[in-house]
Amino acid sequence: MDQLSSMRVFVRVVETGNFTRAAATLNIPKTTATNMVQGLEAHLRTKLLNRTTRRVMVTTDGALYYERAVQILSELEELDGTMSKSQNQPTGRLRVEMAGAFADLVVIPNLCEFYQRYPQIQLDIGVGDRLVDYIAENVDCALRGGTPKDQSLIARKVGELRMRNYLSPKYLERFGMPTHPRDLETDHFSVGYLNATAGRIMTFDFCKEDETLEIMPRYVVSVNDARSYVNAAVAGLGIAQAARFMVQDHVQKGELIEIFAEWECEPLPLYIVYPQTRHLSNKVRVFVDWLAKLVQGLKEDEQPTVTLLKTG
Repeated sequence: MDQLSSMRVFVRVVETGNFTRAAATLNIPKTTATNMVQGLEAHLRTKLLNRTTRRVMVTTDGALYYERAVQILSELEELDGTMSKSQNQPTGRLRVEMAGAFADLVVIPNLCEFYQRYPQIQLDIGVGDRLVDYIAENVDCALRGGTPKDQSLIARKVGELRMRNYLSPKYLERFGMPTHPRDLETDHFSVGYLNATAGRIMTFDFCKEDETLEIMPRYVVSVNDARSYVNAAVAGLGIAQAARFMVQDHVQKGELIEIFAEWECEPLPLYIVYPQTRHLSNKVRVFVDWLAKLVQGLKEDEQPTVTLLKTG
Protein backbone atom coordinates (compact mmCIF):
# COMPACT_ATOMS: atom_id res chain seq x y z
CA MET A 1 0.00 0.00 0.00
CA ASP A 2 1.19 3.51 -0.87
CA GLN A 3 0.26 5.10 2.45
CA LEU A 4 0.96 8.67 1.34
CA SER A 5 -1.25 8.36 -1.75
CA SER A 6 -3.97 6.66 0.29
CA MET A 7 -3.77 9.45 2.84
CA ARG A 8 -4.27 12.03 0.07
CA VAL A 9 -7.31 10.15 -1.22
CA PHE A 10 -8.80 9.91 2.28
CA VAL A 11 -8.34 13.65 2.86
CA ARG A 12 -9.99 14.45 -0.46
CA VAL A 13 -12.96 12.15 0.32
CA VAL A 14 -13.50 13.95 3.62
CA GLU A 15 -13.28 17.38 1.97
CA THR A 16 -15.54 16.58 -0.97
CA GLY A 17 -18.05 14.48 0.95
CA ASN A 18 -18.04 11.35 -1.23
CA PHE A 19 -15.85 9.02 -3.24
CA THR A 20 -17.20 10.05 -6.63
CA ARG A 21 -16.20 13.71 -6.32
CA ALA A 22 -12.90 12.83 -4.66
CA ALA A 23 -11.97 10.44 -7.47
CA ALA A 24 -12.93 13.01 -10.10
CA THR A 25 -10.74 15.73 -8.56
CA LEU A 26 -7.80 13.30 -8.32
CA ASN A 27 -8.42 11.95 -11.82
CA ILE A 28 -8.58 8.32 -10.70
CA PRO A 29 -11.40 5.71 -10.91
CA LYS A 30 -13.87 5.63 -8.05
CA THR A 31 -13.06 1.98 -7.37
CA THR A 32 -9.38 2.88 -6.99
CA ALA A 33 -10.22 5.61 -4.46
CA THR A 34 -12.44 3.19 -2.52
CA ASN A 35 -9.80 0.46 -2.46
CA MET A 36 -7.09 2.88 -1.32
CA VAL A 37 -9.15 4.11 1.64
CA GLN A 38 -10.08 0.54 2.55
CA GLY A 39 -6.40 -0.38 2.43
CA LEU A 40 -5.58 2.56 4.69
CA GLU A 41 -8.24 1.45 7.19
CA ALA A 42 -6.85 -2.09 7.15
CA HIS A 43 -3.33 -0.75 7.72
CA LEU A 44 -4.47 1.41 10.65
CA ARG A 45 -6.82 -1.30 11.98
CA THR A 46 -9.61 1.22 12.49
CA LYS A 47 -12.63 2.50 10.62
CA LEU A 48 -12.12 6.02 9.26
CA LEU A 49 -15.40 6.46 7.38
CA ASN A 50 -18.98 5.30 7.75
CA ARG A 51 -20.51 4.75 4.32
CA THR A 52 -24.17 4.67 3.31
CA THR A 53 -25.77 4.71 -0.12
CA ARG A 54 -26.16 8.48 0.08
CA ARG A 55 -23.32 9.90 2.13
CA VAL A 56 -19.96 9.36 3.74
CA MET A 57 -19.49 10.33 7.39
CA VAL A 58 -16.20 10.60 9.25
CA THR A 59 -15.78 8.49 12.38
CA THR A 60 -14.19 9.83 15.55
CA ASP A 61 -10.90 8.14 14.65
CA GLY A 62 -11.28 9.39 11.10
CA ALA A 63 -11.65 13.00 12.25
CA LEU A 64 -8.48 12.76 14.33
CA TYR A 65 -6.60 11.11 11.48
CA TYR A 66 -7.85 13.75 9.04
CA GLU A 67 -6.50 16.62 11.16
CA ARG A 68 -3.04 15.07 11.38
CA ALA A 69 -3.05 13.95 7.74
CA VAL A 70 -3.82 17.46 6.52
CA GLN A 71 -0.95 18.83 8.60
CA ILE A 72 1.49 16.15 7.40
CA LEU A 73 0.55 16.59 3.74
CA SER A 74 0.89 20.36 4.07
CA GLU A 75 4.35 20.02 5.62
CA LEU A 76 5.43 17.61 2.89
CA GLU A 77 4.14 20.04 0.30
CA GLU A 78 6.18 22.82 1.85
CA LEU A 79 9.27 20.61 2.02
CA ASP A 80 8.91 19.82 -1.67
CA GLY A 81 8.54 23.54 -2.34
CA THR A 82 11.71 24.48 -0.48
CA MET A 83 13.65 21.85 -2.43
CA SER A 84 12.31 22.95 -5.80
CA LYS A 85 13.60 25.70 -8.04
CA SER A 86 10.26 27.48 -8.09
CA GLN A 87 10.69 29.56 -4.95
CA ASN A 88 9.48 32.63 -6.84
CA GLN A 89 6.17 30.88 -7.49
CA PRO A 90 4.85 29.50 -4.16
CA THR A 91 2.28 26.72 -4.37
CA GLY A 92 -0.14 24.85 -2.17
CA ARG A 93 -3.13 25.33 0.10
CA LEU A 94 -3.21 28.21 2.54
CA ARG A 95 -5.67 28.34 5.46
CA VAL A 96 -6.38 31.81 6.88
CA GLU A 97 -8.92 33.20 9.35
CA MET A 98 -10.44 36.69 9.51
CA ALA A 99 -13.58 38.55 10.48
CA GLY A 100 -16.40 38.32 7.95
CA ALA A 101 -16.68 42.07 7.47
CA PHE A 102 -13.00 42.41 6.58
CA ALA A 103 -13.15 39.38 4.28
CA ASP A 104 -16.24 40.66 2.42
CA LEU A 105 -15.37 44.34 2.18
CA VAL A 106 -11.58 44.43 1.92
CA VAL A 107 -9.88 41.11 1.15
CA ILE A 108 -12.18 39.29 -1.29
CA PRO A 109 -12.68 42.32 -3.59
CA ASN A 110 -8.88 42.40 -4.05
CA LEU A 111 -8.16 38.65 -4.34
CA CYS A 112 -8.02 38.63 -8.15
CA GLU A 113 -4.86 40.75 -7.92
CA PHE A 114 -3.37 38.22 -5.48
CA TYR A 115 -4.15 35.28 -7.77
CA GLN A 116 -2.66 37.06 -10.75
CA ARG A 117 0.62 37.17 -8.84
CA TYR A 118 0.36 33.76 -7.15
CA PRO A 119 -1.88 31.53 -9.29
CA GLN A 120 -0.71 28.27 -7.71
CA ILE A 121 -1.84 29.11 -4.16
CA GLN A 122 -5.19 27.65 -3.12
CA LEU A 123 -6.70 29.87 -0.44
CA ASP A 124 -9.12 28.58 2.20
CA ILE A 125 -10.65 31.49 4.15
CA GLY A 126 -12.29 30.80 7.50
CA VAL A 127 -14.71 33.62 8.25
CA GLY A 128 -15.65 34.65 11.78
CA ASP A 129 -14.46 36.11 15.08
CA ARG A 130 -13.96 32.87 16.99
CA LEU A 131 -11.23 31.23 19.01
CA VAL A 132 -8.99 29.17 16.74
CA ASP A 133 -6.69 26.26 17.56
CA TYR A 134 -4.07 27.11 14.95
CA ILE A 135 -2.23 23.80 15.14
CA ALA A 136 -5.17 21.40 15.41
CA GLU A 137 -7.14 23.23 12.69
CA ASN A 138 -4.07 23.66 10.48
CA VAL A 139 -4.54 27.44 10.29
CA ASP A 140 -1.54 29.20 8.75
CA CYS A 141 -2.34 32.78 9.76
CA ALA A 142 -5.17 35.08 10.81
CA LEU A 143 -6.10 38.74 10.59
CA ARG A 144 -7.32 39.92 13.98
CA GLY A 145 -8.50 43.16 15.57
CA GLY A 146 -7.15 43.98 19.03
CA THR A 147 -3.82 43.25 20.69
CA PRO A 148 -3.19 39.47 20.73
CA LYS A 149 -2.96 37.92 24.20
CA ASP A 150 -1.76 34.48 23.13
CA GLN A 151 2.01 34.37 23.69
CA SER A 152 2.33 31.32 21.41
CA LEU A 153 1.52 33.50 18.39
CA ILE A 154 3.78 35.80 16.40
CA ALA A 155 1.93 39.07 15.81
CA ARG A 156 2.63 41.67 13.12
CA LYS A 157 0.81 44.98 13.47
CA VAL A 158 -0.38 46.33 10.12
CA GLY A 159 -2.75 49.15 10.97
CA GLU A 160 -5.35 50.71 13.22
CA LEU A 161 -9.07 51.03 12.67
CA ARG A 162 -10.57 54.32 13.74
CA MET A 163 -13.82 53.60 15.58
CA ARG A 164 -17.01 55.66 15.45
CA ASN A 165 -20.46 55.37 17.04
CA TYR A 166 -23.70 54.73 15.15
CA LEU A 167 -27.41 54.24 15.72
CA SER A 168 -30.28 53.55 13.35
CA PRO A 169 -33.40 55.68 12.70
CA LYS A 170 -35.39 52.76 14.15
CA TYR A 171 -33.51 53.07 17.42
CA LEU A 172 -33.82 56.85 17.38
CA GLU A 173 -37.59 56.61 17.00
CA ARG A 174 -37.92 54.27 19.99
CA PHE A 175 -35.36 55.65 22.43
CA GLY A 176 -34.36 59.12 21.23
CA MET A 177 -30.84 60.53 20.86
CA PRO A 178 -28.24 60.05 23.60
CA THR A 179 -26.48 63.27 24.53
CA HIS A 180 -23.44 61.88 26.35
CA PRO A 181 -21.52 58.56 26.33
CA ARG A 182 -22.54 58.03 29.96
CA ASP A 183 -26.11 57.64 28.70
CA LEU A 184 -25.10 54.19 27.43
CA GLU A 185 -24.78 53.07 31.05
CA THR A 186 -28.19 54.34 32.15
CA ASP A 187 -30.85 55.32 29.61
CA HIS A 188 -29.75 53.73 26.32
CA PHE A 189 -28.67 50.38 24.90
CA SER A 190 -25.79 49.23 22.76
CA VAL A 191 -25.24 46.08 20.74
CA GLY A 192 -22.91 43.92 22.81
CA TYR A 193 -19.83 42.48 21.12
CA LEU A 194 -18.54 39.30 22.76
CA ASN A 195 -14.76 39.12 22.50
CA ALA A 196 -13.99 35.42 22.01
CA THR A 197 -10.43 35.75 23.34
CA ALA A 198 -11.31 37.67 26.49
CA GLY A 199 -14.64 35.94 27.00
CA ARG A 200 -16.41 39.18 27.86
CA ILE A 201 -18.37 42.02 26.29
CA MET A 202 -16.12 44.74 24.90
CA THR A 203 -16.28 48.18 26.47
CA PHE A 204 -16.77 51.47 24.61
CA ASP A 205 -13.84 53.88 24.99
CA PHE A 206 -14.21 57.64 24.57
CA CYS A 207 -11.79 60.57 24.79
CA LYS A 208 -12.32 64.32 24.54
CA GLU A 209 -9.64 66.82 25.55
CA ASP A 210 -8.59 65.68 29.06
CA GLU A 211 -11.61 63.45 29.66
CA THR A 212 -11.29 59.70 29.10
CA LEU A 213 -14.19 57.28 29.57
CA GLU A 214 -14.48 53.51 29.56
CA ILE A 215 -18.14 52.61 29.26
CA MET A 216 -19.62 49.20 30.00
CA PRO A 217 -22.80 49.62 27.94
CA ARG A 218 -26.18 48.07 28.62
CA TYR A 219 -27.39 45.67 25.94
CA VAL A 220 -30.32 43.45 25.04
CA VAL A 221 -28.38 41.33 22.55
CA SER A 222 -24.72 40.48 22.07
CA VAL A 223 -22.98 38.76 19.15
CA ASN A 224 -19.49 37.51 18.32
CA ASP A 225 -19.43 38.32 14.60
CA ALA A 226 -18.72 41.72 13.04
CA ARG A 227 -21.40 41.51 10.34
CA SER A 228 -24.07 40.41 12.83
CA TYR A 229 -22.98 43.26 15.08
CA VAL A 230 -23.63 45.85 12.37
CA ASN A 231 -26.88 44.19 11.30
CA ALA A 232 -28.14 44.31 14.88
CA ALA A 233 -27.46 48.05 14.99
CA VAL A 234 -29.29 48.56 11.67
CA ALA A 235 -32.25 46.64 13.10
CA GLY A 236 -32.47 49.15 15.96
CA LEU A 237 -31.28 46.83 18.73
CA GLY A 238 -28.71 49.27 20.06
CA ILE A 239 -25.83 51.65 19.43
CA ALA A 240 -22.71 50.22 17.78
CA GLN A 241 -19.08 51.29 17.88
CA ALA A 242 -17.54 50.21 14.58
CA ALA A 243 -14.96 50.98 11.93
CA ARG A 244 -16.18 53.15 9.05
CA PHE A 245 -15.58 50.54 6.33
CA MET A 246 -17.98 48.18 8.11
CA VAL A 247 -20.91 50.62 8.08
CA GLN A 248 -20.22 52.88 5.09
CA ASP A 249 -22.98 51.45 2.87
CA HIS A 250 -25.52 51.64 5.69
CA VAL A 251 -24.57 55.26 6.40
CA GLN A 252 -24.95 56.20 2.74
CA LYS A 253 -28.39 54.55 2.66
CA GLY A 254 -29.49 56.38 5.79
CA GLU A 255 -29.75 53.15 7.78
CA LEU A 256 -27.18 54.29 10.33
CA ILE A 257 -26.40 57.74 11.76
CA GLU A 258 -23.10 58.74 13.36
CA ILE A 259 -23.33 60.12 16.90
CA PHE A 260 -20.87 61.50 19.46
CA ALA A 261 -18.77 62.95 16.62
CA GLU A 262 -17.03 65.28 19.07
CA TRP A 263 -15.62 62.30 20.99
CA GLU A 264 -12.59 60.27 19.88
CA CYS A 265 -12.65 56.50 20.31
CA GLU A 266 -9.70 54.28 21.08
CA PRO A 267 -8.46 52.95 17.71
CA LEU A 268 -8.57 49.19 17.19
CA PRO A 269 -5.12 47.76 16.30
CA LEU A 270 -5.04 45.28 13.45
CA TYR A 271 -2.63 42.32 13.56
CA ILE A 272 -1.66 39.40 11.37
CA VAL A 273 -0.86 36.45 13.66
CA TYR A 274 0.59 32.99 13.07
CA PRO A 275 1.95 30.21 15.33
CA GLN A 276 5.55 30.34 16.50
CA THR A 277 5.84 26.59 16.09
CA ARG A 278 4.98 26.67 12.40
CA HIS A 279 7.66 27.43 9.85
CA LEU A 280 6.79 30.61 7.96
CA SER A 281 6.64 29.04 4.53
CA ASN A 282 6.98 30.92 1.28
CA LYS A 283 3.25 30.80 0.57
CA VAL A 284 2.42 32.16 4.04
CA ARG A 285 5.05 34.87 3.75
CA VAL A 286 3.78 36.20 0.42
CA PHE A 287 0.18 36.25 1.66
CA VAL A 288 1.12 38.03 4.90
CA ASP A 289 3.10 40.63 2.94
CA TRP A 290 0.25 41.09 0.46
CA LEU A 291 -2.31 41.47 3.23
CA ALA A 292 -0.15 44.00 5.07
CA LYS A 293 0.23 46.10 1.91
CA LEU A 294 -3.51 45.81 1.26
CA VAL A 295 -4.29 47.32 4.66
CA GLN A 296 -1.64 50.01 4.23
CA GLY A 297 -2.87 50.80 0.75
CA LEU A 298 -6.38 51.76 1.81
CA LYS A 299 -6.67 55.44 0.98
CA GLU A 300 -7.92 57.68 3.73
CA ASP A 301 -10.26 59.56 1.40
CA GLU A 302 -11.91 56.22 0.50
CA GLN A 303 -11.62 54.53 3.90
CA PRO A 304 -11.29 57.34 6.44
CA THR A 305 -11.20 54.92 9.38
CA VAL A 306 -7.81 53.40 8.59
CA THR A 307 -4.65 54.85 10.13
CA LEU A 308 -1.72 53.76 7.98
CA LEU A 309 1.34 52.29 9.70
CA LYS A 310 4.74 51.10 8.57
CA THR A 311 5.66 47.50 9.23
CA GLY A 312 9.02 45.92 9.56
